[in-house]
Amino acid sequence: MQFRRLFLFVCICCAYILARAPLAVNAEDWQPISPAELQMTSMPEAPGAPAVILYRQVDRDDVANHQYTYVRIKVLTEEGRKYANAEIPFFNGNESVHSIKARTIRPDGSIANFEGKPMDKMIVKAKGIKYMAKVIVLPDVQVGSIIEYHYSDQLKEHYAFDSHWIVSEELFTKNAKFSLKPNQYLPVRFSWQGLPAGVAPKNERGAIHLEVNNIAAFQTEDYMPPQNELKARVDFMYSEDTEPQADKFWKNEAKRENGKVESFIGKRKAMEQAVAQIVSPTDTPEVKLQKIYARVQQLRNTGYEAETTEQERTREKGKEIKNVEDVWKSGAGSGREITWLYLALVRAAGLEAYPVLVSRRNEYFFTPQVMDPHRLDDNVVLVKLNGKDTFYDPGTVFTPFGILPWPETAVKGLRLDKDGGAWVTTAVPDSTVSNITRKADLRLTDQGALEGKVTVTFSGLEALSMRLELRNQDETTRTKFIEDVVRESIPVGIDVELKNKPDWSSSSPTLVGEFEIKVQGWASAAGHRALIPVGLFGAPEKHVFEHAMRVHPIYFDFPTGRIDDVTIELPLDWKVNSLPPGHKDEGKVCSYNTTVENNKGTLHLTRNLDINALVLDTKYYLALRKFFQMVKTGDEQQIVVQPGGISASN
Repeated sequence: MQFRRLFLFVCICCAYILARAPLAVNAEDWQPISPAELQMTSMPEAPGAPAVILYRQVDRDDVANHQYTYVRIKVLTEEGRKYANAEIPFFNGNESVHSIKARTIRPDGSIANFEGKPMDKMIVKAKGIKYMAKVIVLPDVQVGSIIEYHYSDQLKEHYAFDSHWIVSEELFTKNAKFSLKPNQYLPVRFSWQGLPAGVAPKNERGAIHLEVNNIAAFQTEDYMPPQNELKARVDFMYSEDTEPQADKFWKNEAKRENGKVESFIGKRKAMEQAVAQIVSPTDTPEVKLQKIYARVQQLRNTGYEAETTEQERTREKGKEIKNVEDVWKSGAGSGREITWLYLALVRAAGLEAYPVLVSRRNEYFFTPQVMDPHRLDDNVVLVKLNGKDTFYDPGTVFTPFGILPWPETAVKGLRLDKDGGAWVTTAVPDSTVSNITRKADLRLTDQGALEGKVTVTFSGLEALSMRLELRNQDETTRTKFIEDVVRESIPVGIDVELKNKPDWSSSSPTLVGEFEIKVQGWASAAGHRALIPVGLFGAPEKHVFEHAMRVHPIYFDFPTGRIDDVTIELPLDWKVNSLPPGHKDEGKVCSYNTTVENNKGTLHLTRNLDINALVLDTKYYLALRKFFQMVKTGDEQQIVVQPGGISASN
């Protein structure tokens, strides 16, 4: 009997170990290479491609929170040799890439193994996220070589709720295989887009499998929606609710989430005492909202702090936050907790307010039909103000009162209540709220250089985006960044120096930089005359939408404008011969207006460019391209001047 029990125990342990083992091949294994692969010089399905992916394998295990990836690339041209620098992207803190193996197979079949150490490269560092890459440089890569590598990726447990396969890649893919061992504790559904006709994932033997062939290279374009939204992909959704109808599913979800929120904010007496310290009974509703907003933004936002040491993390462990009263008393909380505190205080002030779960549109576009509650990855507060829905997110640092961070604008949100909630759509401010205003007071030297002061004011979402992007950077990095913004706006080389200290750490609607600039050769000689372009700050628009055709929709993060007011004092003995006419184009989506004036030897140039759109279908591309070509032409118009005793020079 004891032997049988022992045998049964061993069997159970073995089964458990096997269940947690990844689906991948052994980490030391390499797949065989065929003579045809070595001899290949082109791919008929991808004419002119610099390289192609011959084989790709992704095995994901949401039981062990592990993923194995294998990639084989054929280099076809000299340009394709750049893929010798292979990048393995990962989210630092949530993923750990290890067991990297790589090698080069030369055209003659000989092998050069990668013996170096992977380098870490920062891709994006913003909004509490570090998106990085392990970079490996494969040896002796020639035209005709095959490069291949495989690696393992250990994921944090919650990453099981962000399971997906991205099928499209930068290169044409000849063959790819995917597998997923689902998490055992919650049912999983899956949906897909962009797969070849007749190809779909299959659920076999407790795992989900997909094999695809001849996947076109994904084409990137300027001003396009998030790549993951457009690529062929398969998404997996875990939920305890197996309701097949979307309407009922979301009603159930809203009731569940509303219960959690109400439990967290259900400290009415404590909140009434707190709000009495913030507002006056005679304050208008909007003033109450502003005062409460300013007060909760003073709390320490733990979700946006720089990485802490192990000792600091140990000290913080005892400070568990269970409800809004804990947040208020401790003076600290995560962004999510601070936003729910705002909800509780606003209600305590007597205003009608609701919790809303929203989706961010910087990586994906949310659709309720997919029934993935984990895509509702942020929270805001809806307040009924003067009969209108207004939205607030004090939990995102530096966010001015009355606007939301741009990924939370113009998105669907699930307004929660005990009856099952309702869908709402968040507002997006127009271009008058979020713009870059540049005021320049300059003088033109006898040598044709511009010198003087430029004040640049970033407002609304332009200011917020810069503060968020640079919040963890030092002063030197911030200074270089904002100087580069000015430098890159002028179409010739300039000297620029920041002269003030911008306010990087507030929720002010504006961020102001004051600069000294010098632009060499802005006036160019033309015989006995000199030519001065009118579009000083037009560099960003010079090369926008140059391609004749468009594949993807046009996507702007948010409506924005550029407002330029430039004064140029000419040398005393210079005279203006002719001025180009002003331009006025007032469209519903885009507008471009300029004026050029001469006031006794002082030029006054104005330029307003507005983009009031988020997403435009490709059918509007030619009209948009024509508009920006007109902007470029307008910016390149010339003022003709007659120099005095010294001619302008290049």
